[in-house]
Amino acid sequence: MADRYVVIMAGGRGERFWPESRLACPKQLLPIVGDKAMLAQTIDRLDGLVPAKDVFVITNVEQRAAVLEVCPELDPAKVIGEPVGRDTAAAVGLATILVARENPNASFAMLPADAVIHNAEGLRSTLETAFAAAEANPVLATVGITAAFPATGYGYIQQADVLGEFAGRAVFNVKRFVEKPDLATAQSYLDSGDYFWNAGMFVWSVASITAELAKNTPSLWSALQAIDTGLAAGTAIDPLLEAHYPSLEKISVDYAIIEKAENVVMVESGFDWDDVGEWPAVERHYPADESGNVVRGSTHIQDSSNNIVFSRDDGHLIALLGVQDLIVVKTADATLVCHKDKAQEIKALVQAIGAKEALKHLV
Repeated sequence: MADRYVVIMAGGRGERFWPESRLACPKQLLPIVGDKAMLAQTIDRLDGLVPAKDVFVITNVEQRAAVLEVCPELDPAKVIGEPVGRDTAAAVGLATILVARENPNASFAMLPADAVIHNAEGLRSTLETAFAAAEANPVLATVGITAAFPATGYGYIQQADVLGEFAGRAVFNVKRFVEKPDLATAQSYLDSGDYFWNAGMFVWSVASITAELAKNTPSLWSALQAIDTGLAAGTAIDPLLEAHYPSLEKISVDYAIIEKAENVVMVESGFDWDDVGEWPAVERHYPADESGNVVRGSTHIQDSSNNIVFSRDDGHLIALLGVQDLIVVKTADATLVCHKDKAQEIKALVQAIGAKEALKHLV
């Protein structure tokens, strides 16, 4: 019986990476950065910390088959398809029930599926410290990413005093969480030295997170008990989720629990991190030519600069002439041409396409 598990949240739609990312095969199941699916890379990094047989993946029903295809080392019984998305608090509650059924004395990490992290050893060391802290104290441990620039697209964690040292690293109490700031505020956070990016990585014991779920989300936790009761009676998980999941409260774990809890601690990251939230982020991970163009695929570029071109179809040439600051993404059935300044609006574009009956199959 394992004492440690990892639960990976992999149900996102990845709309900002359309047209490469689609509902049935979104960003986390694609090699947006690197040569393997982002989820597969996430699992690979855990090698030496938690074996693949002790990794759960919470995805959605549309993506479950694809998850098993790109990550065949996973236990199929631990790949769970939500029938509808109910945000991260419901996923955490469901994960708590599933891990507790394996071992009620266990601790587990909740990790996103699609961060880019090159220093896998640093990640494992950081999580080892978080596990050690969560096993020694009734705390909710999170990972604070050392801020590299005044980011306005991330939430921040303010570090307080030291709780202690675990597995060779310091663990700090958390003073507060703050949402995405404006640029001036983000710069002040960076200058202060005690604010860190919130990467959405958590480690806790079953007992600690159960107590917080019951305290801060009583209606959600009560509703999830029906799923646990059904599993105990031998009912398969899919019909239980179909029956109970749609009525669950839709709220993030940050709002529901983390920002309310008084026992949150932080481990400073010992690794690089990039959540790669939209197409312009890929520039940070691929070399550019002398004109600043970042290219993946068959291209010819002339008198053009600072463009991103992404295609996995080497039999199709993309040629650029006299253009700057564009994102060009070619797939078998759709092509995106977008100015970099409009990258954040791709999600709205996808929703507009999906609203058209004749085009909804393309999202």
